[in-house]
Amino acid sequence: MNAMERCAACGIVPVVVIENAQDALPTARALLEGGIDVMEITMRTSAALESIRQVAAAAPEMLVGAGTVIDLDQAKACVEAGAKFIVSPGLNPEMVAWCMENHVPVLPGCVTPSEIMTAMRLGVDTMKFFPANVYGGLKAMKALSGPFPAARFIPTGGVNAENLAEYVAAPYIRAVGGSWVCTKKDISAHNFEKIAQLSREARETIKQARG
Repeated sequence: MNAMERCAACGIVPVVVIENAQDALPTARALLEGGIDVMEITMRTSAALESIRQVAAAAPEMLVGAGTVIDLDQAKACVEAGAKFIVSPGLNPEMVAWCMENHVPVLPGCVTPSEIMTAMRLGVDTMKFFPANVYGGLKAMKALSGPFPAARFIPTGGVNAENLAEYVAAPYIRAVGGSWVCTKKDISAHNFEKIAQLSREARETIKQARG
């Protein structure tokens, strides 16, 4: 399976904010214990690149990607560190084009018809929809899937344990992104058993919702 197929099979791409790189590997292992083999380490902290590097080197069974990537130089640094896919909050055509040319799976943030058309013209069919709760959530993505039946979304922002089943059951949703299974607070407090348990619960919800 390629990266997007892995994301789809898992159903959830945890959005992981790590402030201390020493917490990266234990977090990855907790997610794996809970049945989640994909994680997006966001570039919101100074520990992000080293965290990606450590997970990529020591936990090859985890598909680790980089999130909150906003420009081409950052994308290149993430790939060099070992990121297997790139996630951006918005659509940067230069970065997307480079990723496509270098066979790096990329999830640009797209919430408007124009952004979706630009992404599809660049060869992207799966897009981040962020922040989902601000831009209309499932209703918006359902409406957008009309003129763009080939488009698939990974919504992030407002997705949680309560509405997870509703999201993943929609045919235009490839997976969801979310931080509730591994919050920054739980990571910093080393609540890895809790992370594993929340991951198990999320995976069970996804399996039931998909039938």
